[in-house]
Amino acid sequence: MIKEAQDFLAESAALDALLVPLSESEFEAPTQFKGWTVSDVLQHLHVWNCAAAASASDESKYDAMVAERRAAESLRAFERSWIGDVRGQALRALWREGAEETAAVFGDLDPVRRLKWAGPSMSARSSITARQMETWAHGQAVFDLLGVERVDHDRLRNIARLGVSTFRWTYAVRGRAPPPQTPYVELAAPSGELWTWNGESAEERVCGSATEFCQVVTQTRNIADTGLQVVGPIAREWMSMAQCFAGAASDPPAPGARFRKRV
Repeated sequence: MIKEAQDFLAESAALDALLVPLSESEFEAPTQFKGWTVSDVLQHLHVWNCAAAASASDESKYDAMVAERRAAESLRAFERSWIGDVRGQALRALWREGAEETAAVFGDLDPVRRLKWAGPSMSARSSITARQMETWAHGQAVFDLLGVERVDHDRLRNIARLGVSTFRWTYAVRGRAPPPQTPYVELAAPSGELWTWNGESAEERVCGSATEFCQVVTQTRNIADTGLQVVGPIAREWMSMAQCFAGAASDPPAPGARFRKRV
C-alpha cells in the first residue's frame, strides 16, 4: 500500500473543505497564479489527476490523453476541451470524486512500479506524491485569494522531500550542470519535529519552516517573501530558481507578487 495516496486524498479534502461554501461567482474570481480562476485551478487538478490514474490503470487511455494534449494549441485549451463546460460547484464535486478514485487506484500499487508520464517515467510513489504537491501548490492560490491561512500537517514532508530531491532537476531543466555540493536542508515540521536532508554543512544550508520551503520549491512564493535562512552561494542560487515540478523551466513569482489577501 502506498501511504502517499492517503496523504494526497487528505490534501484534496483540505482544499475541498475550503471550496464547499463558495458561491458560483466566487469560483470565477481570478487568483494571483497567472490570473487563473478557482474553476481553472480545479480543471487543471482534475485533468491531471485523471491522467495519473490512467497511467496506473489504463495506459491506452493515458496515451490518448497525451496525444490530445499534443494536438491542442495550449495546455489550457486542452484542459477546457477535456472538461467541457463544467464549472463551479459541479466541477468541485467532479474533481473531489476524481481525487478519491485516483487515491484508490494508487493505494494498492507497488510503490516502485514505473508509470508513464510526460518526460521520464516515474515510480508510483513519486507519481502520487506529485499529485499531492500539485494539489497543495495550486491550492495555495485559492487560500491566498480567500485570505485564509492554511493549517499544514506533517504530510507536507512528502512535498519537502520532493523539493530536496529535485535539486539536480532545477539545474538540468535549465540545461545546466548541477553544482558538486548539495546544500544541507533543515526544516521545522508543522508538528514541531525537525526534518533534515543531506550532510550537515555550515557553508551551504537552507533552514527554517517546512511550509515556507515547500512554498519556494513549488514556486508559490519568492524566497524573499519567506523567513528561510539561506547560507552559501549554491544554496542561494538554488532557492532563487528551485523547481520541484516537471515541464519546462519556470521562474518563481516576483517578490511580493503572491501573498495571502486580507479580507
